[in-house]
Amino acid sequence: MFAAIRAFVAVVDEGGFAPAARRVGQAASSFTRHVDALEGELGVTLLNRSTRHVSLTDAGETYYVRAVAILASLEEANRSLRERDGPPRGLLRVSLPASFARMHIAPFLPRFMAEYPEVELELLMSDEIINLVERRIDIAIRLGALESSSLIARRLAPHRRIVCASPAYLHQWGTPAVPADLARHACLTFAFADGERRWRFTDSAKQVEQIRIKGPLRANQAEALKEAALAGYGVVMLPTWLVGEEIAQDSLRPILTEWQADIGRLGKPPQANSGIHALYLPDRRGSPKVRAFVDFLAQRFGSPPYWDRAL
Repeated sequence: MFAAIRAFVAVVDEGGFAPAARRVGQAASSFTRHVDALEGELGVTLLNRSTRHVSLTDAGETYYVRAVAILASLEEANRSLRERDGPPRGLLRVSLPASFARMHIAPFLPRFMAEYPEVELELLMSDEIINLVERRIDIAIRLGALESSSLIARRLAPHRRIVCASPAYLHQWGTPAVPADLARHACLTFAFADGERRWRFTDSAKQVEQIRIKGPLRANQAEALKEAALAGYGVVMLPTWLVGEEIAQDSLRPILTEWQADIGRLGKPPQANSGIHALYLPDRRGSPKVRAFVDFLAQRFGSPPYWDRAL
């Protein structure tokens, strides 16, 4: 059946049976037989055919997207088996959250490239959650709680949030002693589509308290909130990887550290499995280049991660 799927994809890519056959030096009739057999197996028509050209049916469009992904995954599985016993080599496509990658991955890339000169890196730096199969991604670095999936996940570091403010702000307005005190402070927070603005705190007894907060700035970008906090405009809750350096330099001071802090969303429980993870498909498990990159990041981050050592 894989031969039939390959024939179907080739016909679509080349725009017809004859061009697909010419590309591989085979008879057009063999491609016709494969596609006919595939349509018979599926019980649907995949291609509209005329004497001059072919086009995809609605069912064909859906099947084509899946077929391309299947063939790409099969090719990667074959390549992984060929490479399994050799040194890390070949193209490695990595999806990375933009801000985290700029701060904590990009600075280490020259060293990785020096250690693994046969690996060719392609980085997709975006906060969009993308489909690894459709985009042919080898590794995705994800922040926060993991959704249930068939992907293999390796935890690289904890993903903690911390509440902090500048020394100048705390000197002027005082330091909150308990979460409820935040109701009287200017808080800088993320802008959610539903307008909900709550911070959630969990104490050592696992008691959860949600605090409705207000303040002069909402933003959908964490670095903007950090800059406002550094300038003394309020209290902010941000990941430790984003503010660890500022805390080490005493530009920001952590507060309410006896509680575990999180962004509170109504109807959602605290994120018990929140972390920084490397995700990859099961067929990438034995790939030397995947293993090399993930091991490299784990070693660079350390345990505890270097950005948490001042906390």
